[in-house]
Amino acid sequence: MHHPSDATTQAKWENLATLQALLRKMPKIDLHRHLEGSLRLQTLAEIATEHGIDLPAYSIEQLRPYVQVTDEEPDFHRFLAKFRLLRRFYRSPEAVERIAYEAVADAAADNIRYLELRFNPVALSRSQHFSLANVTEWVSRAIARAQQDHDITVRLILQIGREESLRVAEEIIDLALAHRDKGVAGIDLAGDEVNYPPHRFAPLFYRAWREGLGITTHAGEAGGAENVRDAIRLLHASRIGHGVRAVENSDVVRFVQERGVVLEVCPTSNLQTGVVRTLGQHPLPDLIALGLKVTINTDDPSVSDTTLTDEYLVATAAIGLSLEQIREAILTAADAAFLPEEERQQLREQFQEWFAEE
Repeated sequence: MHHPSDATTQAKWENLATLQALLRKMPKIDLHRHLEGSLRLQTLAEIATEHGIDLPAYSIEQLRPYVQVTDEEPDFHRFLAKFRLLRRFYRSPEAVERIAYEAVADAAADNIRYLELRFNPVALSRSQHFSLANVTEWVSRAIARAQQDHDITVRLILQIGREESLRVAEEIIDLALAHRDKGVAGIDLAGDEVNYPPHRFAPLFYRAWREGLGITTHAGEAGGAENVRDAIRLLHASRIGHGVRAVENSDVVRFVQERGVVLEVCPTSNLQTGVVRTLGQHPLPDLIALGLKVTINTDDPSVSDTTLTDEYLVATAAIGLSLEQIREAILTAADAAFLPEEERQQLREQFQEWFAEE
């Protein structure tokens, strides 16, 4: 005998499947995705075998808990720890290019039409002491090839670790400026925002901003709302990576709003790093209600075992956004893309056309 609740549950699941199919078909934009968090597990296993990397496990299923967030307690530092192992895979120019190419191919397969992929040149160079210029070259070569093979536009963001020396930070900014015609569009500051405040980077970021690089900064994730204000004020950030904790301070909310700064929200990541306790408590609807500009992104698809379709599904089914709000977030992302004004305008119009056809 069928209980009514069974039928309701069944209908709900069928609706979810319908919703997921709809979201998968939707053309998308991801502004906040880390190359280092976008590796295919199959590729990891193959590179490990080829280069004799000593791994805790070689089968994909056994490897999963080391590089992916499974059913563990949410924790910011535990989340970051996954990347320590992942950094051992950049063993050769071929490996770096393969990982970058596949990251773009996977995004395109999820119907992402515009992607900004960020990576830390230091993280990619460290395992074999490659030069920062070389790894940047290899990544830009791979994304150029991937864009030709897939229906997607990609720009790169070079990331600086908060614990980095000013000398290295300056080198990364120089590289970003030198690779502008090869797809590099901006810079990012990331890492432990609790223990490494951004003040010392202010002069370098001022120069990058003056020279026209896009600036985004991780803030208001592990640290509080004031960090969001500092990132905008000190580093000239026009976008904030995460920024969800801005909601804790009404002055900061007003400041973000007045400056028209865009938040790069990554729901699943926020759950896994312990920034939010449950998806039902995610501040995304509040941020929208407060009139802030939000976008929805993946952060680290392979570490979080997610796609942008999944993030949209979470945002609608678990957090409570409407499809209209999802489309609005995509158009906000088009407006916030690190592209010349005219290309941004074209991107927005293209998306508006696609949405009109849906």
